[in-house]
Amino acid sequence: MPKIFNTLDKIRPVYDWTYKIVMFICKILLIVDILITTMAVLGRYVPFIPDPAWSEQVVLTCMVYMTVLSATLAIHKNAHIRMTVFDQYLPAKVVKVLDVVSDIAVMILGVILLVKGIEVCQSPLAKFGKYESMPWLSRVWMYIPIPLAGGSMIIFELEQLYEHIKAFFVKEVA
Repeated sequence: MPKIFNTLDKIRPVYDWTYKIVMFICKILLIVDILITTMAVLGRYVPFIPDPAWSEQVVLTCMVYMTVLSATLAIHKNAHIRMTVFDQYLPAKVVKVLDVVSDIAVMILGVILLVKGIEVCQSPLAKFGKYESMPWLSRVWMYIPIPLAGGSMIIFELEQLYEHIKAFFVKEVA
């Protein structure tokens, strides 16, 4: 059985590459967020700096993107919030099974986010709705983080599920 895991371990760079891309996107969004917020705040107090009407909506949209994408990054690093208080009292096999159940539950959430998010993005509200301060921009951009988060959740949960299943068959080297 470990031979199949050796073969599957070769796709690990794909997960690391995906993680780096998502992290880069989050960094860019944070920089954009900071710059627009700084411009908006300065625009309120410094006469020659404009305070664009669209700044608040763009900042909030960037925050939504960062929130959902960074949540998926936590899945990759296995750093998401979870209850582990009973792990020390339960047998190791039970903890491993509960990890797999947890992975499956989060993956189901990812699938729901992906499917329903695509549905919402294709709805008339998203297609034909416009930002109040930017009437030329479709509200689809506001809803895209939902399926985006679902897709990245699925990708990173597949990795975690693989690692937890692998733990059943491959003994850890201390």
